[in-house]
Amino acid sequence: MEEDMRLSVFAEKKDKQLIYFPEKCIGCGTCVQACPKGNLAVGAVGAITRGLLDADFLEMKDSEACLVCGICAKVCPTGALEMKQEGKILTDASYLFRAMKPTSVNESCVHCGLCEDICPQGCIEVTREISADGKLQLVGKTNIDTECCIHCGWCAAVCPVNAISVEKPFEGRWTRDEDVCQTCHTCVEVCPANAIFNKKAKPGERVEKLTHRPDACIYCGACAVACPVDAIDVRKTAVLPEMEKKGVLEKKLLEVPVPEALLRTCLETDENACLGCGNCV
Repeated sequence: MEEDMRLSVFAEKKDKQLIYFPEKCIGCGTCVQACPKGNLAVGAVGAITRGLLDADFLEMKDSEACLVCGICAKVCPTGALEMKQEGKILTDASYLFRAMKPTSVNESCVHCGLCEDICPQGCIEVTREISADGKLQLVGKTNIDTECCIHCGWCAAVCPVNAISVEKPFEGRWTRDEDVCQTCHTCVEVCPANAIFNKKAKPGERVEKLTHRPDACIYCGACAVACPVDAIDVRKTAVLPEMEKKGVLEKKLLEVPVPEALLRTCLETDENACLGCGNCV
């Protein structure tokens, strides 16, 4: 629940506030793409994810320069940025996170728990017990925390009875330069949807360095933001939910490259000892 989450007031003007929930942020930089003043910046996502930096993914460069227009909050796919007016959070259908249909479970659910096991964000809780009326069946509840859900679709993909409905935020295009990629696994670690992985190779078998799961990808761009050698390119090609003022957001987001991350750390190396292998990167 948002009431239990840490928050930062990024900017405020008159009766409006721009609120940031770091725990909901996935470091995708979608808000940075949309900001008309270029006043938002995404940090070293890979280092932060790995625990090497104690920082939030997103920062406001100058709160005084912020227009508090809310465009960043409107495009955020996870609800990490929200607008408040007169103390109330704005939740109308011009906000992508609010316009998406909540991931839902219908009555066909058998409470098997596969969705709970597979969810990359830990948003699902399944409780079950043997029926008390003598029938050979399980009864229980499957609860989805819609504030935590990133709409990746893993739960729907593994559900044996097609009981789960998921609406994605974006369609997109994901490409990787095999020659440039250093297989550092930063993208694997930062992907909020578990959409990138390493195939296990048999002895003597050659496999690609990384494999992308299109059906799980939400085309947020966090992997491209974090890639230290710019081997990944992610472009949003469509905003999927039906929402108010959709055309304005599409102009801001479609076919736009991900923003560059702020480099806040530098490695000191021993030039005589370094092999230039790239593993540290």
